[in-house]
Amino acid sequence: MLDYKLLEALAAVIDQAGFERGARALGLTQSAVSQRIKLLEARLGQPVLVRTPRLGPTPLGRRLLNHVQQVRLLEHDLLDQIPALGESEQRLRIAINADSLATWWPKVTGIFCQERDLLLDMLVEDQEVALKRMRDGEVAGCICATPRPVQGARSHPLGSMRYRALASPDFVRRYLIPTDASSADHKTDSKTKNQKQSTSLEMPEHLSHEVLRRMPAIVFGRDDKLQHRLLSSMGFDEPFPHHLCPSSEGFVRLALSGMGYGMIPEQQARHLLESGELIDIAPNHALEVPLYWHHWRHGGNTLERLTDHLLRHCESLLLPMPEQDPPRPGTL
Repeated sequence: MLDYKLLEALAAVIDQAGFERGARALGLTQSAVSQRIKLLEARLGQPVLVRTPRLGPTPLGRRLLNHVQQVRLLEHDLLDQIPALGESEQRLRIAINADSLATWWPKVTGIFCQERDLLLDMLVEDQEVALKRMRDGEVAGCICATPRPVQGARSHPLGSMRYRALASPDFVRRYLIPTDASSADHKTDSKTKNQKQSTSLEMPEHLSHEVLRRMPAIVFGRDDKLQHRLLSSMGFDEPFPHHLCPSSEGFVRLALSGMGYGMIPEQQARHLLESGELIDIAPNHALEVPLYWHHWRHGGNTLERLTDHLLRHCESLLLPMPEQDPPRPGTL
């Protein structure tokens, strides 16, 4: 028979990323939580946590976390059906990529959560990393770029997001426009230049490897491979200078400031393209990233309703899935 006090201690330590914070979340002392973890490991005869170099679950610990996650969801459903059992806070933990969170996700989930008094605990992860959170039992669902679900889960295609290589007009002048043309353009007064900047700049037909070697890019994080996919599509597979910016809003602001060029979702930058504040420097190399919703099969009614809601509403906010085969894990 499973002792759920011990399992909740394990879940709290992982959820809160530490014994001290986990103990605080449970209203216990750190020593008490540590004793529960030790007792759990003693009963199982093997460790459930890896303590160094970074705290995390062992393979057995992941299986236990998966179980706890699904029990919580089923418990919420039971409390909905039998209110006399007591009140329970409805909360789902979701892993989602920053670009979805900055664009279509709030529009789709806002009303759903309000109508059901549902709270979401959202972990921001790259499209390819989010599935690891599912595998580790840390989330009930995730937005991912690969269709293959982990064992015990389902996946559903939602649509795709188109990314374009965007930069500010000043950045384009510095790196892509011949010096004499750039100098002539700067003679225009700033107000007029701002209005004309997207049409007055003649972009080169191709970006040379020499330019790509020195032109700084903006990359969301070390797991972000969109920039590499862009450059590979141009036949460029060399190291390139880049800024790291793990913020969707900050990413766009850096591009607007002229610090670099980056792969930005078309729907996030549409108004900036129309105003000329950003320019597509590689219009023939847009990338479409497919998005899939993954969730546990036996996650309960709330998770099933959220899934149905996503499938009904994403069609109007995302592009159709690309016709080509979806990318394999690790190719984004």
